Amino acid sequence: MFNPKKPTVQMLGRWQPWHQGHQELFKRCLAKTGQVIIQVRDVSGDSDGAEQNDNPFSWKEVCKNIEDSLKKDSYERGIDYEIMLVPNITNITYGRNVGYVFEEESFDDEISSISATKIRDDLRNKGEL
Repeated sequence: MFNPKKPTVQMLGRWQPWHQGHQELFKRCLAKTGQVIIQVRDVSGDSDGAEQNDNPFSWKEVCKNIEDSLKKDSYERGIDYEIMLVPNITNITYGRNVGYVFEEESFDDEISSISATKIRDDLRNKGEL
């Protein structure tokens, strides 16, 4: 059971769409604490700011994409992770070290080369978006 008082890894993103790179990142995050909060930036239809002009998936679609993908690897919402809608967060700041760790995960070229922009373009070319 997801426990909000237990140490938790935060994943923050647009997830437009959730893809295999995100799936692999989730697995690493889960291994750190045993549970993950996936925060979905509320950007559906937003066209403000760099890299925010292509957000075709709604909150419900993003949640379904995440849940369907994670279920394929036997992860369960409410147990291994939870999903939360958050404002369109563009900056994360903190004043001093109060127990947070900021980490960047590195992946091999196969995972690092996955691009949600290319995925959206492919979906459009196939008439699926």
